[in-house]
Amino acid sequence: MHTGDLATLDENGYCNIVGRVKDMLIRGGENVYPREVEEFLFTHPAVAQAQVFGVPDSRYGEEVCAWIVLKPGVDATEATAADIRAFCRDRIAHYKIPRYLRFVGEIPMTVTGKAQKFIMREQMVAELGLNEAASA
Repeated sequence: MHTGDLATLDENGYCNIVGRVKDMLIRGGENVYPREVEEFLFTHPAVAQAQVFGVPDSRYGEEVCAWIVLKPGVDATEATAADIRAFCRDRIAHYKIPRYLRFVGEIPMTVTGKAQKFIMREQMVAELGLNEAASA
């Protein structure tokens, strides 16, 4: 079966879906699965939603970027990019820590409720002035 899903099997034969092949990004030769990083970011007490994707980088090929929606009532000073990175440090691999973090009010979604990562990626490439050819 070819679904495009990435999965792991545990010692009991149970399958755990960990992401999609097309969502995976490669940063400096290391595979980064956005869903894994998103699930970790959800454990931060101020994070309501998180979407992780890759943006082009001339040195590493791709760099990790995260869009984060804070929980209602959380002040922007309570959760900064530095706070999120510090939360990640020593808990996930250094190459999985988002280099670029953007706090947003909402995530662009399709009518069926799926995050539109291509829109987020395009906006970040334009905002950061990155060269799309860097990842080619």
